[in-house]
Amino acid sequence: MRVTVDVKGEGSHELELEEVATDAPEPTYADLLREVGLSPHEVSVLVDGRPVPEDQPVESERVTVLRLIKGG
Repeated sequence: MRVTVDVKGEGSHELELEEVATDAPEPTYADLLREVGLSPHEVSVLVDGRPVPEDQPVESERVTVLRLIKGG
C-alpha cells in the first residue's frame, strides 16, 4: 500500500509500506515517522482529522503530521 505522509508546512512524502522496515508484523505510524525523519515525541499523527497512537498499525493511505510547538 502507498501512503502519503503530509507534514504540515513542510511538504508531503510518498511511502510504500512494503519498504518500511519494522520489527512488528505490520508497519505502524511510528515507522512512517521514522521514514520521514521525525520522532513521535515531536509530532502528532492525524488520520481524517483525528489523532492516532503511533503504535497503531497503518490503516490509512493518507496521514497528516503536525509538529508540536513548545516554548515560552
